[in-house]
Amino acid sequence: MQPGDGVASVLKAIKRAKKKIEIVIFRFDQAEIERALEDAAERGVFVHALIAYTNHGGEKNLRKIETRFLEKGITVARTADDLVRYHGKMMLIDSQELYLLTYNFTHLDMEKSRSFGIVTRNRDLVKEASKLFECDTKRQTYKSGSDKFIVSPVNARTGLAAFIKGAKRELLIYDVDVHDKEMINLLEERRLVGVDVKIIGHVALSEHLGARISRRLRLHTRVIIRDSKQVFLGSQSLRKLELDERREIGIIVNNAKIVNSIAMIFEDDWKASAPADRRGDKNRVTAAAERASRKVTKAVSTQLTPAPMVQRVLKAIEKEANVEVNRTEAAVLVKAAFKKAVKKAAARIVEEAVAE
Repeated sequence: MQPGDGVASVLKAIKRAKKKIEIVIFRFDQAEIERALEDAAERGVFVHALIAYTNHGGEKNLRKIETRFLEKGITVARTADDLVRYHGKMMLIDSQELYLLTYNFTHLDMEKSRSFGIVTRNRDLVKEASKLFECDTKRQTYKSGSDKFIVSPVNARTGLAAFIKGAKRELLIYDVDVHDKEMINLLEERRLVGVDVKIIGHVALSEHLGARISRRLRLHTRVIIRDSKQVFLGSQSLRKLELDERREIGIIVNNAKIVNSIAMIFEDDWKASAPADRRGDKNRVTAAAERASRKVTKAVSTQLTPAPMVQRVLKAIEKEANVEVNRTEAAVLVKAAFKKAVKKAAARIVEEAVAE
């Protein structure tokens, strides 16, 4: 549990590793963990780090981490760039123990944010995690072999939809941004048949689902507790972007002790949270995206749309279509289309950055 457990459990696992450590990194600033990985490599443990090719605003730091790891004898692989983000968080110890985390290896996530991690020796889950790690390091296609190991974009949408549909009594949800229409419809359907749906975080596009805002802690975790019997824990929010376009990793477990522990923490956080202001919160992401889009579009229109480029575009159109173009009118259309594309891209960038 974060905050609370900090780096202790991760450090303990790294220090007891005998043969191999496989770790996925999206954000990383914990010096203690870095030193522990270096020490492990020095004592002969094969340390293999899979580092995201990019994150929002931190590419330089990722490349610095790669360099430092390589200098210390750690094997480094970089994720492919075929997905918007590689956002999963996990670590494997000696191919026997899986640490599935909802937090990054950062001070902010581990010391100042509500988040969780699960440690398991379940053979099926460990096997799937090892297979995914190998596929992503070798940039091969991963095919799911377990409905309990939830991977975006492979089986996350179907797996989480089934998990939600199976609720009979209660769904307790931590999620920074519930935004996917299909998932929202499923939650609304469950609510209509009497399922108690509680959400700590943010919900968009729904007049029927309420949410509470965490007031005492920054929220980073993604968790769904179903009927006090099972829990999904992972890196993916119920957003289209994270279900369909990013690498996200989660698991579903039914260990009663784990489920009850997380449920107790949820109820405590629920009591300490406050109802969301629908008027001020409903369009939080949209409003931020629109502000960014207006600023970027203005800059582009005044500085980054040189006339020669537009003329080259029009010349190419004339040549390929074998038609004569009204250059003045066409230039206006090209610039308008360019502005529209920039606005859409700016909105997408904001959406991508919201839940990292």
